[in-house]
Amino acid sequence: MRFEENLPVVDLEHSAILLVEDDEADIVLMRRAFRNARIANRLLEVRDGQAAIRYLSGDGEYADRTRYPIPFLILLDLRLPKLSGFEVLAWIRDQPELVKLTIVVLTTSDHVPDVTKAHELGANSYLVKPGTFDELVEMLKRIKGGCLLLDEFHEGPPVRETPRTRHIGPVQR
Repeated sequence: MRFEENLPVVDLEHSAILLVEDDEADIVLMRRAFRNARIANRLLEVRDGQAAIRYLSGDGEYADRTRYPIPFLILLDLRLPKLSGFEVLAWIRDQPELVKLTIVVLTTSDHVPDVTKAHELGANSYLVKPGTFDELVEMLKRIKGGCLLLDEFHEGPPVRETPRTRHIGPVQR
């Protein structure tokens, strides 16, 4: 039996995902990968750390929660302008109303200190950005299947890994 078969079903149809990413090419690629992975979730984007906090706070242009709902999942880059992904992560985990958000760090860094710091600040998962579009689509399919969304994932072995697309280490809480 494969590990994925033991996971509960996650209803992703009516929930938004917030992508916090400053690179326009990565945003376009992610939108395309969402379509190829057949992910029906609404993908919303902000391009810097301050915008992420404004979005999650409902400040300014993000006050309309119909247009800008609280996401159930945040895909967070670490290397962002204005505020780093680490600062955004720490801020989110300090907000009682946001503490249960699932945060997946999605970055180019596979440096152990970055992985450790992200987990210490409360990231649910840490993924290294894949090197190819096909690997990105496969990674999104794993997320869609719930493998990286549920705490139970951290108690078992990681799902199939590729050299550049992997979950690095369990979350210690």
